[in-house]
Amino acid sequence: MQENVLKLLRNLGFTEYEAKTYLALLQQSPLTGYAVARISRVPRSKIYEVLGNLVERGDVLVSYGEPVQYAPKPPKELLASRRHALEQQFAEAEKGLEDFLGKNTPTDLIWDIRGREEILFRMREVIGRAKQQILLQIWEEDAPELRESLLAAAQRGVTITVVAYGEPDFPFARVYLHEPGAEEIAHEFGGRWIILSIDGQEIVAGIVSLGKESTAAWSSHVGIVMPITEQIKHDLYIVEMLHTHRDILETSFGPVLRDLRREFGPSTTVYRPRQKSDRDL
Repeated sequence: MQENVLKLLRNLGFTEYEAKTYLALLQQSPLTGYAVARISRVPRSKIYEVLGNLVERGDVLVSYGEPVQYAPKPPKELLASRRHALEQQFAEAEKGLEDFLGKNTPTDLIWDIRGREEILFRMREVIGRAKQQILLQIWEEDAPELRESLLAAAQRGVTITVVAYGEPDFPFARVYLHEPGAEEIAHEFGGRWIILSIDGQEIVAGIVSLGKESTAAWSSHVGIVMPITEQIKHDLYIVEMLHTHRDILETSFGPVLRDLRREFGPSTTVYRPRQKSDRDL
């Protein structure tokens, strides 16, 4: 337990000795420097230097009486001051980096995004730019990752239409439930995908169920935006037709149009994580 707390303090910028000193003062205070050294097991030759650094940073309070005694800043105050300092640093870094930015990333290229978290981050960022319409294909398992961003878009007046594999909790959107067979489809294509199109102008599309091996494309290039946006619309047409004329269509093409899909051969877009080459090493 103590090792975990010491690690947390080191993550907040404490040295090993500083973390042990602060933790000792949390357990008992006020203390003299000698007592802190004894409880924390920080060498006596180092304890006053360590305490001086902590006092200078404001992490420890000092009383210059006889004898000199020390007490820790309460944990809530410590974390609040660290949070405030980080927020200031982020704000300054954001402004400073913007001054060096000649222009925004050109989205008329097709950018390769790697890793589930990076893909979902990019999707939330793109959703934040939507002005009129969002078209989305998503699995129920991944829906919570985008829910807040989509809700914010809906509250801005953006129309959201979803083809869903499973039942996402999107009461703010028009949701079309894909027919059963999501697991079979995910296996056939190598994983769960998300396809996002905003305003017919920008897309993010890719496999997101493979952790760090997930991969996606992000672009505003018309050559990829148009067919991907139309692909989502095409699936919406299919779902709507199945709801209206299921008996006729399934009599001709099998359950969930399975025979029709198989008629055109096996999937040619099965995703397999790339093998590392010498260039990657």
